[in-house]
Amino acid sequence: MKQIQMFLLLAVLIFVVTALGQETKSAADASAPTVPTSGRAPGTVLRDCPECPEMVVIPAGSFTMGSSAEEKSWAASHGGSMEAVADEAPQHQVSLPSFALGKYDVTRGEYAAFARETGYPAGDGCGRGRAIFKWEKDPKLTWENPGHAQTDRDPVVCVSWQDARAYIAWLNRKAHAGGAASANGPYRLPSEAEWEYAARAGTTTKFYWGDDDAAAPVHAWFNANSGCEKVEGLFCDHGQTHPVGAKPPNAFGLYDMAGNVWQWTEDCYDNNYAGTPADGRANETPSSDVHANDSQGKCLRVDRGGSWMFPAWLLRPATRERNPADFRAVIMGFRVARNLP
Repeated sequence: MKQIQMFLLLAVLIFVVTALGQETKSAADASAPTVPTSGRAPGTVLRDCPECPEMVVIPAGSFTMGSSAEEKSWAASHGGSMEAVADEAPQHQVSLPSFALGKYDVTRGEYAAFARETGYPAGDGCGRGRAIFKWEKDPKLTWENPGHAQTDRDPVVCVSWQDARAYIAWLNRKAHAGGAASANGPYRLPSEAEWEYAARAGTTTKFYWGDDDAAAPVHAWFNANSGCEKVEGLFCDHGQTHPVGAKPPNAFGLYDMAGNVWQWTEDCYDNNYAGTPADGRANETPSSDVHANDSQGKCLRVDRGGSWMFPAWLLRPATRERNPADFRAVIMGFRVARNLP
């Protein structure tokens, strides 16, 4: 009888220990994205604080930046023009150290936490429709009211390059535990080269999923699947953003690197890549071409990735756009980069 009692007691103890182990594992799984930044293996997901975005470690490497003559011809025959893609040249090799990049675009909820805590203003309006190509803003539109419904998981829009930098300064204060933010990070906007390298994720095809634009609806939000009506060239009526992470990630584990919203980078725009850094750093030199700068002679800032309102040919990693640093639009968002120790 005593042997049976001992056996039952042992069984209960095994059950309790197993259950506690499962609870511990579940708790660990729930917080898995939050790991120390010393975990630098490519693909590692980092998070510095509850309000901070999830960051993915991108491996060091080299790639060919820009598009080939064949790709430019393809884009020109699929809705673009040779003039529109001329700035994707010359193709050149870039070598980059490892860094981290946002797993997703910065979301409306993440940006709202920054705005609440700092009292940062919503700005003087936001561009929508054809007005975006005149860099005009509707004063009624803001990131809180972009003219279409959004959830907290949608990418924030109606944010300028300057707004993105203000958000990043706030993140850096978080990373420094409330102290003075470092001008060198760890958070920052990605350089144009870092963005393209991360978007390609080791591929050399027109799109990160291959060469077939017919597969675009599976991988990206653009004008064919975002509620657009009366599509005419680069314009459409209606349409909207979608929650981040709804499409498959690329090979580096990054979501929405094609479509949904254009993403600001750190770089000054120029009409070609001649003289740009070959080590992944941002180009901070204003163009000698006055047409590549804003009305005050300041450099336009590069944005990448395509958006919900634009056609499929602009979803290519090589595609470049540019806008004034103070411009906001319903197709514009951003994601952050992070230096690694």
